[in-house]
Amino acid sequence: MRDPFIIISMLNPGPKSPGKDIYVYFQPLIDELNELWEGVEACDAHKGEKFKLRAVLLWTINDFPAYVMLSGWSTKGHFACPVCMNDTFSEYLPFSRKLCYMGYRRFLSSNHQWRKDKKNFNGKIEIRGPVVPKSGYEILNEVQMLNDAMNFFGKSSEYVHLRKRKRNADGLYWTNKSVFCNLPYWVDLK
Repeated sequence: MRDPFIIISMLNPGPKSPGKDIYVYFQPLIDELNELWEGVEACDAHKGEKFKLRAVLLWTINDFPAYVMLSGWSTKGHFACPVCMNDTFSEYLPFSRKLCYMGYRRFLSSNHQWRKDKKNFNGKIEIRGPVVPKSGYEILNEVQMLNDAMNFFGKSSEYVHLRKRKRNADGLYWTNKSVFCNLPYWVDLK
């Protein structure tokens, strides 16, 4: 985990973002990561020995628009929180015509004074516990339910008219299946 062994790369698409078509640029990376997961033969110059070199993508750091492109989870609407997912508590504020994401007090300790504070919050006592994040297998099962039209890339495809769909609270708020689902180890990481 030292600096010489970390590769930092950045894509900054700007105002004309390719959206989920950015996966075209990621496919060579995914192919190479799959190859490096299996291992490639390398040479240790210091010892003069050959060894099997392996590599793995540990994490990505991105803003919310990039999060949508990379993960496939929609960060708009009632269930925008990528941590709470379907358990996001949102409320529409009619005067500002915006969604407000509430329920953040649930992450405080159970005896915290703000949990009982009705006046400064939404007029309710917060009794819920923190959200339990979904496991990689649960997320994979949800993503597997996406139809082929949601995973087709390119602007001139026959599936363009099928891309938009109604979202529901009981399940899929995924916009597409992430290209990182093609990595053999992503489900096991928590």
